Amino acid sequence: MNPLRGIAYKLLAVAVFMVMSSLVKATAEVVPPGEAMFFRSAFAIPPVLAWLWFTGEFPGALRTANPMGHVWRGLVGSCAMGFSFLALGLIPLPEAVAIGFAAPILATILAAMFLGETIRLYRLFAVALGLIGVTLVIWPRLGGIDAESATKLETVGAFAALLAAVFAALAQVFVRKLVHKETTGAIVIYFSLTATLLSLLSSPFGWVLPPTGTLTLLVLCGLIGGLGQVLLTMSYRYAETSVIAPFDYAQIIFALLIGWFVFSEAPTGMMLAGASLTIIGGVVIIWRERQLGIERAKSRKVMTPQG
Repeated sequence: MNPLRGIAYKLLAVAVFMVMSSLVKATAEVVPPGEAMFFRSAFAIPPVLAWLWFTGEFPGALRTANPMGHVWRGLVGSCAMGFSFLALGLIPLPEAVAIGFAAPILATILAAMFLGETIRLYRLFAVALGLIGVTLVIWPRLGGIDAESATKLETVGAFAALLAAVFAALAQVFVRKLVHKETTGAIVIYFSLTATLLSLLSSPFGWVLPPTGTLTLLVLCGLIGGLGQVLLTMSYRYAETSVIAPFDYAQIIFALLIGWFVFSEAPTGMMLAGASLTIIGGVVIIWRERQLGIERAKSRKVMTPQG
């Protein structure tokens, strides 16, 4: 274990994924979300396969005992990606990222519903705080339903980001079940394959032949997405989840910088306030998970016979 190295890899992964999101946003006026999802998924596969080969885990890491689990994870993950890409084309980057912070909050609720996990006072408080934060972020968009066309699209974008968070939370629940018996390599590769195939279903709905510059950005989007998956996996090799998970929220810093300097998007006070509350809620959940993990480890140690 090397926590500092794990944190460094996590921050690199977060930065890389934000660059990927920026490339999706930059191409959103030319290509539809489904087509962008195809490039993001298909071109992410080569870097991940190369990494598995380099670490000696190929092809063993691709064996699976639960193919249908990967199908369901791929289905909800693809929905999350599609709605996320739609949102990136309609609302500012920092706003889309801030709404996406609802995913771990919603995952806590869904884990209680489908996995039987108990939500006690700490996590209940964190969930409430996070939901209030997300409401603050999307509140200015709620009045856009009867407004002019541009504002309507921004309202659609906000709800698309919220749907992306819901499906991302569902994906987290499926991944929690998969990680007990499946390798990280299998989870990543089979998700990319499933998302690639599912994205093809959107081809009758407006796919275009992008110009060379846009095509280059789309291919880079996929390659960078694959690199981000590798960096993320490396981070978990060197540090515990509870140590590096809070650094997910560095996304908002990168999003604010990229939004300001690349897309000329200025954050609103309401968005910053809502994002702050959602981040606090997420960090409380991470902290509580760490405390429960320590308590479970102590219980196992006490119950283990000493010989």
